[in-house]
Amino acid sequence: MAQPDRDGRVRRFGPVPRTVHRATGWLMMICLTTAACLYLGPLAQLVGRRHLMAMVHEWSGILLPAPLLLGLLSSEFRADLRRLNRFAEYDRQWLRAARRRLTSPQARPAGKFNAGQKLYAGWIAGAVLVMMSTGLLMWFMGLLPFISRTSAIFVHDILAWTITFVLIGHIRRAYADPEARLGMRTGYVSRSWADRHHSRWLGEEHADTESAPPAATPSRPAVE
Repeated sequence: MAQPDRDGRVRRFGPVPRTVHRATGWLMMICLTTAACLYLGPLAQLVGRRHLMAMVHEWSGILLPAPLLLGLLSSEFRADLRRLNRFAEYDRQWLRAARRRLTSPQARPAGKFNAGQKLYAGWIAGAVLVMMSTGLLMWFMGLLPFISRTSAIFVHDILAWTITFVLIGHIRRAYADPEARLGMRTGYVSRSWADRHHSRWLGEEHADTESAPPAATPSRPAVE
């Protein structure tokens, strides 16, 4: 594993994106842990306090979108969301390389976020919305009478297992790249890592800066 350089570090994430990521991760872990305490028999017997586990599970699920919604107050966070929502031609090249199991950075060009991260972000956002919807249907059974509680439980449970396996894959990928974890923990990464794994990122940042309209300067009063 490449170690971070002493010099030439670049800012990857500010305080708001890092806080949103950390808070969302903790809420997701609380949600999954309490779900395991409710649905896995041996663990439920070991922990007990079923009513407390159910209450923590429900409220952690309801609060799950809160960090993202609060993060929208930050212009930097909104800019990151726009990048995650934008698919470029090199992202398609990244996906083609992933299908062919090509792992070299040259075969997988990426901006600030690679194509896999963009797909993961979109999928997990949709999955959280479905989990919240089915959870509310289980909590308030009369909310949509034409949808049975059994159907809501089935979708909720299947998607919960899917999210668990996807998150395990996400965590494994993060632990395989200590520099990426450093960027999320401190906000800074080495320039060599950025050039190697996100080769289009710094160029795009520079282009965006150059294309931004210049700030208006106050006009000087005419001298009479």
